[in-house]
Amino acid sequence: MSTITDVPTREELVQRAAGLVPLIRKHAAWQEENRRLHDETVAAIEEAGLFKLRTPRRYGGYEVDTRTLVAIAAELGRGDGSTAWTTSVLWIPTWLAGLFPDAAQDEVFATPNARVCGTNSPSGTAVPAEGGIVVNGSWRFISGAHHAQWQEVAAILLRPDAEPEPIMALVPMGSMKIVDDWYTTGLTATGSVTTLARDVFVPASHIIPMSAAMIPQGLSESNAASPLWRTPASLNAAASGVGAAVGVAKAARDEFLGRLPGRKITYTEYENQSEAPITHHQVGTALMKIEQAEFHAYHAADLVDAKAASSAEWTLEERARVRADQGWATRLAKEAVDIFASASGGSSIYRDEPIQRIARDVNAMSLHGLINPDTNTELYGRIVCGLGPNTLYI
Repeated sequence: MSTITDVPTREELVQRAAGLVPLIRKHAAWQEENRRLHDETVAAIEEAGLFKLRTPRRYGGYEVDTRTLVAIAAELGRGDGSTAWTTSVLWIPTWLAGLFPDAAQDEVFATPNARVCGTNSPSGTAVPAEGGIVVNGSWRFISGAHHAQWQEVAAILLRPDAEPEPIMALVPMGSMKIVDDWYTTGLTATGSVTTLARDVFVPASHIIPMSAAMIPQGLSESNAASPLWRTPASLNAAASGVGAAVGVAKAARDEFLGRLPGRKITYTEYENQSEAPITHHQVGTALMKIEQAEFHAYHAADLVDAKAASSAEWTLEERARVRADQGWATRLAKEAVDIFASASGGSSIYRDEPIQRIARDVNAMSLHGLINPDTNTELYGRIVCGLGPNTLYI
């Protein structure tokens, strides 16, 4: 049943996220040990309404803008990188569900606070069947699979009378098999497992061409007039997810400054690390990098929001710039974390010191194929130099 909900302000939602930081930090070590989010973490994020930021308003969602997503992810990242990552990654396929026919959305969002996991990598195949398709395949790196009710899968539709076509389909998690293979050095608590589909039937109402997401040109009548669904999927993903990196850099700042009082620099005459000029230089440099990371994160978000509001067509340079902003925000966040981690001394390598987890998490973020700073910078420069993109994800 459709229900229009009053939408909290950005400030209220960010405050809700900030209020979760102590709880998130409390469970961070358990989450890493168990390679998934704690049930209390998930319940608290749900209660705060942060899973429905990209759910259509007619289903009780908030439909917030991208700048709000960056601010909230940054707050969650102050608590734990995996928590921020999982939450922000779930926003993306939940938003994608809003491009599907309304009949599919009626089913997906029948569950309050519905969560959709997924990927844009077409590592499955589909063949026509009466009333829909049958899907087979496996999908890796499915963050939040343990906590989702639906998965958006990408596959290649194979038909005897047509060229192979990339598609996206919405599949209930009960039809998928989870392979518990998430043993990693970073973002360990995201539970980004592999999922399998074996002869899963998907009705026609739960399928869209991948091009409908990339352009975008959704099949939803109810969302057709909303600015939220006017952004190409890859750019929506870039701007939605970039806040997590800023958040973990701030977490590194908090941890370093929290341990600083009374610490000395071993094998030197500095009895107080806080009095050493090298410390001042490290802190100043890291803080400036965090501010620069925030600039790029919000620049990407503001460009996405402005284009969506105006309905203006995206230029290739603008598309590439969003990807570049995401890469540079992550690069600068990682550099800030690296400075704080390097300045934290030998005792910081103990597993009960959060700084070592923060460093591993931001490194994992920077390795993601759609985030990698070098890849995204090259793409931006390539477009500015007059060449076409060398990727479909733009």
